[in-house]
Amino acid sequence: MTEALSRRERQIMDVLHRLGQATAADIEEALPDAPSYSAVRAHLRTLEEKGHVRHEVDQLRYVYFPTVNPERARKSAVRHLVETFFGGSPADAVAALLDGKSTKLPKAELDRLAAMIEEARKR
Repeated sequence: MTEALSRRERQIMDVLHRLGQATAADIEEALPDAPSYSAVRAHLRTLEEKGHVRHEVDQLRYVYFPTVNPERARKSAVRHLVETFFGGSPADAVAALLDGKSTKLPKAELDRLAAMIEEARKR
């Protein structure tokens, strides 16, 4: 399950994680700028081949379920983002997030980040 997901595949996975299970029609309805029903089905087949979803038949309908838990999917997406946009540097990604011009973090969030950094130093 190391294959990167396309933007649309990530959107479909977001819908499945949010709903827990869904038909292709449910997913089509929930997607922004939804593609056609047949395109959603094609994406679901691809996601199934990649091992990210499975389906069951329920009264002649395919009901899809995510096979990867949301936490694991998030970590994979973040790794892909860091590799793609920050040359594999987590420090550069964090620096972009902490850019004072675009983000004002509350003290509690800064304290949480500082604690996480301190914990990482101990390991």
